[in-house]
Amino acid sequence: MNALDYARCACDTLMKKFEAPKLPPVGRFHYHQGVFLLGMYDVYKLTQKKEYYEYIDRWLLSNMKSDGSIVYYEADELDDMQPASLLTELYAVNGDEKYLTMPRCAMQLLKEWKTNDAGGFWHKDMFPNQMWLDGMYMAGPLMIRLGNLFSDPSLYDTVYRQMKLFKEHNLDSETGLYYHAWDASKKTREVDKETGLTSCFWGRAIGWFVVAMFEIYELLPACYAHREEFFETGKALVDALLPYADPKTGLWKQVIDKTDREDNWDEVSCSSLFVYAISKMCALKPMDDKYKAFAKKAYRGVIDTLTFSDDGGIEINKVCIGTGLGQYKDYIERPVSTNDLHGVGAFLLMCAGYYVAFEDQERGR
Repeated sequence: MNALDYARCACDTLMKKFEAPKLPPVGRFHYHQGVFLLGMYDVYKLTQKKEYYEYIDRWLLSNMKSDGSIVYYEADELDDMQPASLLTELYAVNGDEKYLTMPRCAMQLLKEWKTNDAGGFWHKDMFPNQMWLDGMYMAGPLMIRLGNLFSDPSLYDTVYRQMKLFKEHNLDSETGLYYHAWDASKKTREVDKETGLTSCFWGRAIGWFVVAMFEIYELLPACYAHREEFFETGKALVDALLPYADPKTGLWKQVIDKTDREDNWDEVSCSSLFVYAISKMCALKPMDDKYKAFAKKAYRGVIDTLTFSDDGGIEINKVCIGTGLGQYKDYIERPVSTNDLHGVGAFLLMCAGYYVAFEDQERGR
């Protein structure tokens, strides 16, 4: 099986398990479904299998009123902005103006988003002044899509500012890795009272950030003044991650830098996102062969964790169900799941990206 075969199997498995409107959390327009369905959309673009497009569309329609507005979402959470990217993608195919209602709403919300004193987006209202690394993925690529769609380059500058703030505050100068969150007020119980930073390099948050760098670079107009900085920021983070890959499996841990801790464990969603990021990087620009070698090893490491049900369905294991902020123990003790939408979405992105960067080219296409 090649990467696209695995991706199709994952799509088919989840479609069999969930009718589109029943994707969890049912009745909410949320990034859990958005991540999975954007991964499915990448597979659709490669396969042109109409069932995938129709499944995505059914989920969107199940969450939309007749005028295109969304039935239920949290208007103060970046996590609930992310699925609007699906609407921009499907609008480009079907041209139905109804699909622009939520993107227009999201654009206005993001222009008025609450920020800390430095201009950094709050992750959500219940966490005032906190910038979470994964928020760069939830809002960044969407804002570039919105800027392109509605001819509003001011959104590009807003995204650039968010990236610069993460580099200024969350980036660790010694490791080149990024801390999960920064609280500008330094009041949150889980952060250092001097720096406002959490104490851990959580794998999936770093995964979302590095993926966002390359997706934003790809989406931005070539003439945008700061475009290259997104690529270079992503590449620098990839370079920082490589030494922490397991030399045997190629996988990364739940807490990236604590590779010598026996209680730390291989985490498949962050490993998938890192493979996707490396693949995307190599597809965008010529890269040294070492990156391809790391991607291949980690890709194989992810594939080796898969199991299959009696009916042939794929089982994507070792995925953290998600987490808030905390200390090392909190991240390590998070439950793991099988076929969690975080994990399946990351896996689909990986498979599609890996196929495009490496397997498709090797077949001379």
